[in-house]
Formats: sequence, structure tokens, C-alpha cells
Amino acid sequence: MSDPVVIRVALVDDQALFRSGLRMLVASQPDLLLVGEAADGASSVELAAAVRPDVILMDVRMPGMNGIEATQHILAGADARGAARPRIIVLTTFDLDEAAARAIRSGASGFVLKDAEPAFLLSAIRMVHSGSAVIAPSATRELFDHFTAGSAKTPPPPAFDSLTVRERAIFNQVARGLSNAEIAADEFVSEATVKTHLSRVLGKLGLRDRVQLVVFAYEHGLAG
Repeated sequence: MSDPVVIRVALVDDQALFRSGLRMLVASQPDLLLVGEAADGASSVELAAAVRPDVILMDVRMPGMNGIEATQHILAGADARGAARPRIIVLTTFDLDEAAARAIRSGASGFVLKDAEPAFLLSAIRMVHSGSAVIAPSATRELFDHFTAGSAKTPPPPAFDSLTVRERAIFNQVARGLSNAEIAADEFVSEATVKTHLSRVLGKLGLRDRVQLVVFAYEHGLAG
């Protein structure tokens, strides 16, 4: 029998008291291991390179280098080293936060409000580690409705034309905020089939997850 997977977690927040609460929460879980903490963005870049966490909880607003810049530097550094990219969950005080939206566009795997229930945050850590996004589809749509209002759209790249009719249908439904279960019911297929098509769509477009797909759809005027 194989050993259970232990998720390596790092915390980044300039508030010591908030970090203390997160530390105790992570320590309470047998499948989570705290591997480091940082109080600012610059230190988090060094920390990520040194301890290589699987998941980073990243505050958006910090003095000096903020969470958006830190996210960009951490992911770029991992790519430069040929290392696995950590999954980054940005933490914000405000719902529909433009800073959180920019962090997601920079490569973060989602965002969680700082006043979220502990169980939700723990679930979010496990979800991003498994490759999923942590934002509910409806919340993702609302977030990007807010963030992209009035912004210029660019034509989709040629790769978008390579999508099959079914793949484009799946793309449109994900961009509209439907879950896999809702898409399966609408298309009269299984959820496994939806996941297969979605995986192909992400691969063809060079996207990491459904959050990035929503970003792509809004940037190119494809979110109808």
C-alpha cells in the first residue's frame, strides 16, 4: 500500500497574526505539511526557490513586492529552473477584487477570501494540488465581468480554430460558468466525457485550467 500524499504548503502574508492562524490550520491536517513562511513578496520568491512548496497561500496586498508580482516571479523562476510550478492561491479581503483577478491572470490557481471558512480553505489547497481551480464557475464569471468591463478585446489566436464543434461547445459552456455536471446534462454525455473534451481544449489553447479558460474567453471576446 502506497504512502498517502503529503502536500507541501508555504504561507505568505505580512500580518503575523493571520499567518499564525493559517499555520495552526495547516498543522492540524495530516496530509498537509508547512514548509515555510514569508512576510513579503520578495522573501516569498526566495522561499519558493529554496523549499519548493506544492501550494502557496499568497496575500495579494503587501508592502514592497505585492502578491501579483511575487506570483509572476515565482512561476517564472520555476520555469527557468525546469522545476514544477507551485500552485498559488491568492488571499484577499475583498470579494470581486481586481488585484485577485490580475493575480489569476498572472498564473495563480484561484482566490480565496481571508474570511472564508477554514474547511473551504483546506479544500482549496487540496483542489489546486490536484489540478483544479478553487473558484466556483459562477464566481469566476462574476469576477471577470467586474474586472474586464470596458477593456479592449483581441481576436482569438489561430489555435482556437483547431477546436472541434463539440470542443467549442464545451469551451462556450465553461466560459459561461457552467460546471462539468451542468455541461454533461446539457450535452447528454457523462462528466468523464466532458472532462476529456475540456482537457483537449485546454491542451490546444495552452491553458492550465478552467479559470485560465475564462480569462482567455473574456480577453478575446468569446464569453457570450
